[in-house]
Amino acid sequence: MKLKVLGSGSSGNCYVLQNEKETLIIECGLPYKTILKGLNFNLISVVGCLVTHEHKDHSKAISEVLNNGIDVYTSQGTMKEYLQQEYALNMNYRFKLIKSREQFNIGNFIVLPFKVQHDVAEPLGFLIHHKEFGKLLFITDSYYCQYEFNGLIHIMIECNYSSEILENNFKKGVTHNSLRDRLLKSHFSLEHVKEFLKETDLRQVKEITLLHLSDSNSNDLEFKEEIEKLTGIPTYIADKGLELEL
Repeated sequence: MKLKVLGSGSSGNCYVLQNEKETLIIECGLPYKTILKGLNFNLISVVGCLVTHEHKDHSKAISEVLNNGIDVYTSQGTMKEYLQQEYALNMNYRFKLIKSREQFNIGNFIVLPFKVQHDVAEPLGFLIHHKEFGKLLFITDSYYCQYEFNGLIHIMIECNYSSEILENNFKKGVTHNSLRDRLLKSHFSLEHVKEFLKETDLRQVKEITLLHLSDSNSNDLEFKEEIEKLTGIPTYIADKGLELEL
């Protein structure tokens, strides 16, 4: 199984889990043509698309994804907000509503959604299991996670900003007060990621992939070094084009 990063950050998020027979899309926050290109224009193996919440950098291409025969799995709150934003009158039958802590299958992928903390209607994270890679944790756009996880093999987690960099940018006037306050209440900081990892069973984890880094309030090399120093686990930045064998 291969992990492909098509995009990660405020400009658009999309990740692909893919083997020879199945492809699972996580987030569709890029133009549909970009996603299609990332799939090598092959939709036959796509079993579905998971969407965490309605912000455009995570849901931009939902309409095209649905209209091209791909089921989208998301919460009722996300679906309602998306339909309102798009002025849609009817729910597409390919919307598959999912709930926190209610497990379901997409092909051979077993998915357990869970609540996260973000400034939207009903955001979710995902614990994904597949016989080829074991347990994979996916969590983004959240400033806190109330759950503990064990037996993880792979971790994909947002590391949006550093409190130190954010405060320095605020003092310099680079980051406005409103953005600073929003980040503190809606996104994972480096410091929060480190605390989360300290409380997580990492004994079997093969790699950690850091998602959704801020353009101005992060430092990818520093973040990578900090997490590797803390955990001793190979750590990657989810830059566009990154591919990992799981």
